[in-house]
Amino acid sequence: MSLKAPSSGRLRHLPSPPRGEGLFVAVVAALLLSTAALAEPAPTPDAPLADAAEEARAQALFEEVRCVVCQHESIADSPAGIAADMRRLVRDEIASGKTDQAVREDLVRRWGDYILFRPPFRLSTLLLWLGPFLLALAGLAVILMRARRPRGTAVEGLSDEEEARLAKLLSDETIRPDPDANRPHD
Repeated sequence: MSLKAPSSGRLRHLPSPPRGEGLFVAVVAALLLSTAALAEPAPTPDAPLADAAEEARAQALFEEVRCVVCQHESIADSPAGIAADMRRLVRDEIASGKTDQAVREDLVRRWGDYILFRPPFRLSTLLLWLGPFLLALAGLAVILMRARRPRGTAVEGLSDEEEARLAKLLSDETIRPDPDANRPHD
C-alpha cells in the first residue's frame, strides 16, 4: 500500500500562533522561575548554648518574644529568618552574662514594647492593656442605650385624601398591576 500526496498539489499549512504569545509565555515563565531567587533563604539551624541552664533561660525568653515578621508567633515557633536572628541575639546576650530583664529591655529598645507578648504596664502601653476592656464597655453602652430608647412610633394611617385616591385606584378597572395577568391571577 502506497501513500499518495494530495492531487491538488497544495500543501496544508498549520495555523501559526498569534503574535506575541511566545513572548508572553516566556515572560511568565521567567517570572515564575525568578520567584525562587527572590525567596528568603532558609535560616541556619540554631546552635544551642553549651550550658543547659542558660539554654533553658533562652528557651523561656523565646516564648515571650513576638516575631516581628509573623507577629502572631513567638520567635521560638517562627520559621522566619529574622526570628532565627533574634534567637541568636538572645542566646548571645545570655552567654555574655546579661539577666533576663536586661535581654528584654534590649529587645524593647530595638523593636518597642510590641515585641513582648506581655508588654509592661506604662502610659505608652495603656491602650494595649485597657483597649479591649474599653471596647467591651463601649459595646455594652451602645446595647444599653438602644434597649432604653423607646421603640419606633406607630406608622400613621393614610390621610383622607390618600384614602380616597387609593379607593379610586382600586375601583378603576383600567389600571392593573400586571397587564399580562388574567382576572383570577391579579
